[in-house]
Amino acid sequence: MTRAAKAGKAESFEKNLERLDAIVHQLEDAELPLDKALQLYEEGMKLSAVCHEQLQEAEGRVEILLKKPGPTPERRPEPFEPEENPPL
Repeated sequence: MTRAAKAGKAESFEKNLERLDAIVHQLEDAELPLDKALQLYEEGMKLSAVCHEQLQEAEGRVEILLKKPGPTPERRPEPFEPEENPPL
């Protein structure tokens, strides 16, 4: 794992997502030099992978919690299916 990826993993999911959003906004700037754009793109791809890994870890933890015996053992993890027409 690269130094940037290690640093990203140490941050919270929210901070990583915030940085990723900032990178996207910077990349949308037409005046950005190519070298800087490539550097930001690389950082963004690494952060995207770290965020994906953090989400997978969180999902695994939730599934473990749902499988533990408790007051409502009938609860089982269900696959997430986004609404086709979410309310506005």
